[in-house]
Amino acid sequence: MRYAYAITAALLLGGTGATLVMQPVGAQVAQNAPGAINAAPQPGAPMSFADLAARLQPAVVNISTTQKIQVKNGGNAFSGTPFEELFRRFGGGGTDDNGRPITREATSLGSGFIISADGYVVTNNHVISASPEGGTGAVVSSITVTLPDRKEYKATIVGRDQASDLALLKIDAKNLPFVQFGDSTRTRVGDWVVAIGNPFGLGGTVTAGIVSALHRSIGVNGPYDRYIQTDASINQGNSGGPMFDLQGNVIGINTAIFSPTGGNVGIGFAIPAEEAKPIIDQLRSGNKIKRGYLGVGIQPMTEDIATSLGLAKDRGEIVARVEPGEAAARAGIRQGDVIVRVNGQEVTPDNTLSYIVGKTAVGTRMPIELIREGQKKTLTVTLGERPPEDQLANNGDIDNDDAQGDGGAQTAPDQSTRNTIGLGFQTLTADLARRLGVSPTIKGVVINYVDPSSDAAANGFQPRDIILQINNVPVTTAQAAAAQIEAAKKAKRPTALLFAQRGNNPPRYIGVQLRN
Repeated sequence: MRYAYAITAALLLGGTGATLVMQPVGAQVAQNAPGAINAAPQPGAPMSFADLAARLQPAVVNISTTQKIQVKNGGNAFSGTPFEELFRRFGGGGTDDNGRPITREATSLGSGFIISADGYVVTNNHVISASPEGGTGAVVSSITVTLPDRKEYKATIVGRDQASDLALLKIDAKNLPFVQFGDSTRTRVGDWVVAIGNPFGLGGTVTAGIVSALHRSIGVNGPYDRYIQTDASINQGNSGGPMFDLQGNVIGINTAIFSPTGGNVGIGFAIPAEEAKPIIDQLRSGNKIKRGYLGVGIQPMTEDIATSLGLAKDRGEIVARVEPGEAAARAGIRQGDVIVRVNGQEVTPDNTLSYIVGKTAVGTRMPIELIREGQKKTLTVTLGERPPEDQLANNGDIDNDDAQGDGGAQTAPDQSTRNTIGLGFQTLTADLARRLGVSPTIKGVVINYVDPSSDAAANGFQPRDIILQINNVPVTTAQAAAAQIEAAKKAKRPTALLFAQRGNNPPRYIGVQLRN
């Protein structure tokens, strides 16, 4: 295969050289100008995928699990009607006549692939995890691996990693067909790929498509939110199955789809082999998965946030929270800092802070470049170890709380902020904090009015939300909030940066457009 790559490269270089000779020195041509693209079939591009599929399918397996799920109350069509008691008596409720929970056995289906002749099988962690429907304490009772020849094996879990959504199973068998991981770093947008899996429990199914995008972030997988996107048809049940290149190498593990309907719409996502293989190797060797940890809550630099700080968008991430005692706090990183470079790597939407840190070994000393109050600074941090996912604090979006405002008299600063940013404020007193159910130590202002036509409303602000800072300056009175918004307007900034909190949820930054 190395020779095939070499020949291909040589042919492409030769064709490009011939094209350049025909152009004036320094002339720029259209990307799709005649002769600029080698339109001839590339070596290895098949007229059919049949030989490839026949060779690879024997190593792709179906995975099924069983678990006990508690039947829930109130989920039947007779709830609230005279027939509800009759339905419950005949087993339609959540408990029997003695008040004991009624359970049923549920199954789930997924895919996987064999990576060794002695029966090691790779799949997604979520394929072998208990369904949320099972309730607290639900566990998978059995895992069955079914080969294409319909032979079934009970599988044991060798190891699993929630952060990367990967798992390694073992079946008791020998002389099995298997496949190997390839080098996904060589994958390019537009390359052909083949997916094999078990969609909707139909059994071995082969689909083909191209690589639609690389390094795609979909906001679901923390430090490993970095996927290969494809238009190869992937559906429910394909999870854990392999994505192959045309040489038959596993370059990805099909994991997720984007679908408003639940079916395939041509947008699927696979964990790249460059991410998966090191983790699978560690699980196979019995080692604990360790990842670097900075100890910060972060937000991407949206256009509004970047504008309010006078920085370029799509570069860096803003620190919304610093965990006490963790690596960031020990290094002197503060809430409001914008981290732009870590260990020589720029922080971008394709190369996020979580990804860089998660890939770095625990205990590594490295420089972090940040912007604080408009000034560049470089700090040195020693990475800690990332805690288990279930122990990490939730730093998600502000909750959709439907609480209404507490009213209050409309003051002069309140009127000015209503006109400028579409929000009214009142000082957060100890009594008001008690009524809102938040700590009396919190200092800030409470929103008591939201103009429904304002950008603040479009960004989801609601009465009873708490504003802790405006443009990185703490605000503890309505007058102080109005002064910061007025200062932003005088500086001709189009947006103001609000550090907002809803209830006892972690605060986050939101950029809000100002009115002229």
